[in-house]
Amino acid sequence: MKNQSSHQNRQPIKHGTTPPRIFIAIQYLEIGGAERSLIGLLNALDYSRCQVDLFVYRHSGEFMNLIPKEVNLLPEVKKYTTLTRPIRKIIREGYWDIAAGRIAAHLLDWCYRKRRKAKESQAIFQYVADCTTPFLPSINEGRTYDLAISFLTPHNIVRDKVKAQQKWAWIHTDYSFIDINTRRELPVWGAFGRIISISESVSKGFLSKFPSLECKLILMENILSETFIREQAELPFDTSFLQAFEGREGQTKHPVLLCTVGRFSYPKAIDRAVYICRQLVQQGIDVCWYVVGYGGDKPLIRKAIAETGMEKHFVLAGKQMNPYPYIKACDIYVQPSRYEGKAVTVREAQILGKPVVITRFPTSSSQLEEGVDGIIIPNNVEGAAEGLAQFIADKRQQEAIKAQLRIRHYGNEKEVGKIYSAIEG
Repeated sequence: MKNQSSHQNRQPIKHGTTPPRIFIAIQYLEIGGAERSLIGLLNALDYSRCQVDLFVYRHSGEFMNLIPKEVNLLPEVKKYTTLTRPIRKIIREGYWDIAAGRIAAHLLDWCYRKRRKAKESQAIFQYVADCTTPFLPSINEGRTYDLAISFLTPHNIVRDKVKAQQKWAWIHTDYSFIDINTRRELPVWGAFGRIISISESVSKGFLSKFPSLECKLILMENILSETFIREQAELPFDTSFLQAFEGREGQTKHPVLLCTVGRFSYPKAIDRAVYICRQLVQQGIDVCWYVVGYGGDKPLIRKAIAETGMEKHFVLAGKQMNPYPYIKACDIYVQPSRYEGKAVTVREAQILGKPVVITRFPTSSSQLEEGVDGIIIPNNVEGAAEGLAQFIADKRQQEAIKAQLRIRHYGNEKEVGKIYSAIEG
């Protein structure tokens, strides 16, 4: 299908009495930062001013139940579910074209990594999109939307399979930190009228790879509702994970409770956090560090816990749809990431009044005001452990940060006004 977006389609669209219709696409609604950001956006929209069709490629994930009732969830299209299911399974179901495309994509990625002598890259996602999108059916072919939003990369499907007067693509990660095939991705990004960045630092990272697209960038932060987060934090939660901290040798009455929420993946560096925890314990700090999350790196993290003997100090609390009671229960929230776009969980912890400690990754300055509503520590095991230990000991600084958090407001539902300004005449 011919791409529908163009540079001239940037003016507000004229309408009669029918509210503008918005199309939004995302792969699935598993627990994650980008998925939570989408739920925040959907809850912030005024449905007297717009109609929303949400297309989820595969109807899976805990957040499916959080889609507002005003949103029109489009039916699942079986062929779109084949993009993330095991190749062997979709071959048995007869989807040879998608299976062949995904296999070809892995071969292209292998060649790309071999040329660059790289062990891994993020280029695979664009290769898969390029090799499979031609075999996918159009979405709501008889309808032309006022605005179509592709909420997660790769963006080929919204570019090629949806008709719309305007098309926007979202950036959720720091492109300065990942290896991609810019030649492959540039024409995809370039087809969109607007590219939405969640922070100034994310914009900078994106432009380091695609400087010619600066004119398309718009800043729109992840939308968070302070009221919703505080209400959810009051709900009951499973505290059985705390039993792992009982019976520790030398246990004090008031151990320091550290909390991290995130996917078990390389960027989030949960595996490295285990070694930071060990150094804290070796310094005599009675720490209980629990992590709410899930992901493919779980075996690696469990191995690190066993190797360091941190079973009584570092615990995986599991996958939780509502992480807010866990954040509320901690003394300090820690984001030990190797790199980030903009971590939603940092803002959520601040809303709940928790002192936040993050590592110094390229976008860290966009996460907090250092020394005022949180602190930034070195991005390595030794430095992070030293910085975190100093902060744990500095009760005065913790209280000063808490005082700042009590008077600051982090909700930003008004960000949706940028969408209204584009679709309302």
